[in-house]
Amino acid sequence: MARVKVHVFLKPGVLDVQGKAVEGALHGLGWAGVANARVGKLIEFDLDGAADPAAEARKMCETLLANTVIESYRIEVA
Repeated sequence: MARVKVHVFLKPGVLDVQGKAVEGALHGLGWAGVANARVGKLIEFDLDGAADPAAEARKMCETLLANTVIESYRIEVA
């Protein structure tokens, strides 16, 4: 059994409205040095029965987990 973590984030150049909101809030709380905040998502799951868990996770990302037009992803398998 493999533990898979998929990190999904917006591609560079795609406006990250959530990231801008977080950045503005942090500035308002006194952290003026914060810049270029980006918000993503982490999807974590156990995968059983796959000969190549990373390849299976890539298929999942391309099919469902990431909108590859505007998002990139990174896969970790443990």
